[in-house]
Amino acid sequence: MKIQQKLRYNISRGKGDIMERLKPLNDFIFKKLFGENEVKDNLIAFLNAVLDRKDRDRLVTLEIIDNKELTRELVNDKTAILDVRARTEDGTQIDIEVQLTNQHNMDKRTLFYWGRIFNETIVKGEDYKNLSKVITINILDFNYIELDKFHTKFHLWEDEAKDYMLTDLVEIHFIEIPKFNELKVKNLKEDRLQRWLTFFNKDISEEKLKELIEMDKDIKRVEERLEYLSSDAKTIEIYKAREKSLHERANMISSAREEGIKEGIFKTAKNLLVMGMDEDTVSKATGLSVEEIKNLKQ
Repeated sequence: MKIQQKLRYNISRGKGDIMERLKPLNDFIFKKLFGENEVKDNLIAFLNAVLDRKDRDRLVTLEIIDNKELTRELVNDKTAILDVRARTEDGTQIDIEVQLTNQHNMDKRTLFYWGRIFNETIVKGEDYKNLSKVITINILDFNYIELDKFHTKFHLWEDEAKDYMLTDLVEIHFIEIPKFNELKVKNLKEDRLQRWLTFFNKDISEEKLKELIEMDKDIKRVEERLEYLSSDAKTIEIYKAREKSLHERANMISSAREEGIKEGIFKTAKNLLVMGMDEDTVSKATGLSVEEIKNLKQ
């Protein structure tokens, strides 16, 4: 397959229909690109970029674990977590989750899943010294961490002695795509992670994609895999089902949040009325119409 001839679009199932490039950050596609044993070299390359492993420290092999079959039923489950899990030669567990919708709980969610995996590294009754390091990597399509950097890393450091780490068994990463996209100056030639995040952009141009492929053989290999997936009818069917499921979940979360905000505004308005404010003042303070204020009084 000559990638130069099919950089952005693929002919689907011989019908002559042009199909747009699949989104790499659709969690189903991400798992197909990085979370299967046949493509674990892709995961190794990406992890070396995220963890900044070079020379002697770089990962050269790992084992994909929890490689569940991606059935249509699983993909349609709005609560399903299609994460990528792996184990390195020294027993370190790595979990990667792609999250496209802000549910405003990513910190707690991360600690919960980190803790669950950490507990699984030993069996009941086994010595605590056998617990293994767990690294969690969250790829977010929204801003979450209140710091001016797109890649943040967390360990257990002492509050005042900032250079003292209690243990290296905890390592949590947040990669925020919007912050990266907003960077005015990027260093794709020298920064491997920046190259990957550019590749993940669903709206990447043909020119930029070609530049990345010429620059990075690992990205070229993953793009070829993406093109192969784009020509597989079953993959496309499940991909579309997952896109629909993720869209419905995002709408559900948005609706629930809007409903909660509206309920809070009504509660504030009621309290202001109880305090003796007139309808016009309450309307100006809350943004509710005078008619809505009158209905609340009733």
